[in-house]
Amino acid sequence: MLNPSPALSLFAILIAIAPLTSCANSSGGQSLEQLLAPDPQLQQPPASQPSPQASVPPAPVAAVSLPDNFPSAIPQYPNATLELVSPLTSAQEGLITRWFSPDSTTVVRRYYQQQFTENNWEMTSAQDAPELSARREDLQLTLSFAPPTSGQTTYTLTYRIETIENTPTVISSPSPSPSPTPSQVSTPLSPEVKQLIALGITNDISVEAFQPNEIITRREYARWLINANNQIYADDPGKQIRLASGTGEPVFQDVPKSDPDFAYIQGLAEAGLIPSALTGEATETRFRPDAPLTRENLIGWKVPLDTRSALPKATIEAVKDTWGFQDTSKINAQVLPSILVDFQNGNNANIRRVFGYTRLFQPQKTVTQLEAATALTYFGTQGEGRSIHTIDRE
Repeated sequence: MLNPSPALSLFAILIAIAPLTSCANSSGGQSLEQLLAPDPQLQQPPASQPSPQASVPPAPVAAVSLPDNFPSAIPQYPNATLELVSPLTSAQEGLITRWFSPDSTTVVRRYYQQQFTENNWEMTSAQDAPELSARREDLQLTLSFAPPTSGQTTYTLTYRIETIENTPTVISSPSPSPSPTPSQVSTPLSPEVKQLIALGITNDISVEAFQPNEIITRREYARWLINANNQIYADDPGKQIRLASGTGEPVFQDVPKSDPDFAYIQGLAEAGLIPSALTGEATETRFRPDAPLTRENLIGWKVPLDTRSALPKATIEAVKDTWGFQDTSKINAQVLPSILVDFQNGNNANIRRVFGYTRLFQPQKTVTQLEAATALTYFGTQGEGRSIHTIDRE
C-alpha cells in the first residue's frame, strides 16, 4: 500500500477542521482559539482556599520604658531613644540602660557634663576620659559611649545605689539632742572675712546673717569678685574691673541684658577673666549663672587677678609635681596654669588659704560662701599683694 503524499495529508486535515471554523460565528459555536485555550478554573485557586503566599503582618514590638522607680535626679538626654533596660547583679541595686541618638557623641557628652555641673553632681572622672562618671549623694552614674556607626550615637548609662555598710552603732543618751545640720554648725569667721562682709562685698548682709556653709553660685561669686577687687584697688584705676554697659551684645545666651548681674558677668567676660567666645572658647556660649561654683571656677577666675600677667603653659605632670594632687588628671586643662601659678604664691596661695593642706584638689567640688569669701580677702603675690585690711573704711 502506497503512503499518501504530503499534499493529500494536508488536504485531509483541512477537511476535518472545516466544520469547526464554519461554526465560529454561530450562537453555540466556539472558535479554535477558545477550544485550545486552557481551562480558567485550573489557572486560579478556589476563592475559599487562602493563597499559600499570603503573609501574616508581624506583631508590634513593645516599646522599652524606664521603671517607675528610676531616679528622677539622673538626667536624660532629650533626643535619645531607650532600647535596653537590664538589672545589675542581685547584690547591687541599680540598672543598666542603653540609648541611641542621631546626635553626635560630642553633643551628648557635653549635655551630660553640663547637667552634672548645674545639678550639683561631683565628677569622679576626668572631663576627657572615655567614660563619664559622677556621684550625687548615694547615686553613682557611669556613661560609656560606643564607637559611632551610621551617624548614630549609642551609649550605656549605668547607675547604682551605694549604701554605707558596717556603720558603727551610735549609743544614744537617755535624752539625745538632735545633731546640727551643716548649715547650723557655728563656723568661726576670721577677722578678714568679717571685714569683707562689713564692707558690703558679700550681698550687703550683716556678719550675723552670713551663711558660711551655704553653697555659692557662679553669679554670686562673679559679683563678689569684682566688688572685692575694685574696693581693694579703689586707689588704682588701672587694676579695677570695669562693669559692662547695657549697650554691648550679650556674650552668654543665658545672661541677657535684663539679668540683674549682667554688668558683672559681662564685665568679667570682656576683661578676659572667664572663658567665653571672646577668649576663643567657641563652645562657652552659656554661663550657667545659678549653677554652684566649683573649685576650678574659684581658682581659674581669681588667680589672673593675683598675677596681673600672662599665665604660663602648664601640664598635668607639672601640677602634680608641685602640689602633689592625686586627682590632677581630673582638672580641666584650662585651669592648670592658674593652679600651677598659685603654688608659687607660698602661704598666700588661694588653695592653701581656702582649703588648707590637701592631697586632693577635687576640681568639681562645690564651694561654700566662706571659702569664696576667704579667697577674696587677699589679692596679689607675695610682697606685692593687698589684704582686705588695707581698705580704709572711713
